[in-house]
Amino acid sequence: MIVTTAGKFDKKLIEKAEKINEMVGGTFVLRKNKSISSLHTQFQDHLLMVGKEKLTLHPFGGSEPLFFHPNSSMFRVKQLVRGEHDPLVTAARLKKGMTVLDCTAGLASDAIVCSLAVGPEGKVTGLEKNQYIAFLVKSGLITWESGLTEMDEAMRRITILHEDHLAYLKRQPDRSFDVVYFDPMFEETIQSPSMSGLKNLADYSPITDDIISEAKRVAKERVVLKDHYKSSRFEQFGFTVLKRPSSKFHYAAIELGD
Repeated sequence: MIVTTAGKFDKKLIEKAEKINEMVGGTFVLRKNKSISSLHTQFQDHLLMVGKEKLTLHPFGGSEPLFFHPNSSMFRVKQLVRGEHDPLVTAARLKKGMTVLDCTAGLASDAIVCSLAVGPEGKVTGLEKNQYIAFLVKSGLITWESGLTEMDEAMRRITILHEDHLAYLKRQPDRSFDVVYFDPMFEETIQSPSMSGLKNLADYSPITDDIISEAKRVAKERVVLKDHYKSSRFEQFGFTVLKRPSSKFHYAAIELGD
């Protein structure tokens, strides 16, 4: 993994990139006037570009760039810090000290919110099947500085693993997490500019009976699913939907109890 700066850089950004390089164990390269494509050609490796406001992964060999920026979770975190409501926290009934397994971590927006909700006493583990997304998000969570202490601390507490969620679930003991969470790629498309890079690298494997069965075995309290409001998966797997009339996606849960 090559680490460099954005095209417009100064001493402060170079120092930031060098610090991130040390954290992720990459090879730092001074950007100078070199293009991303020329750096790809020279080093034959993936490139992590450090900008003033985001980290961008440029995969070697072609896929669209993918960037890490916790902006989609920032608003939700600020709401929680003010004591307000978050629909995922409500659906999962998260409390301090709980353990959460996010089987489809993606860019970790939901994992950040869950980590804040369960606090230092709890634990959030995120699984990501694509190795490049996993690397970008793991790097971002340990290096990003949001300017909000509670959010930075929540990000640092998350564990991101490069894992297939079914394989991981099968290795876990019964009732080993309080909540198991899924946010698969929707059956219906929702347009979002920030998702374009993710869509090219994301896992589109379907949610199956075997996956839900394993999730119900591993979860102590509930399995939670986020999906498009038109999704057939809610009824297919027996989820109880928490409908949100103003939203294009809903949260749903399977309550397990004792």
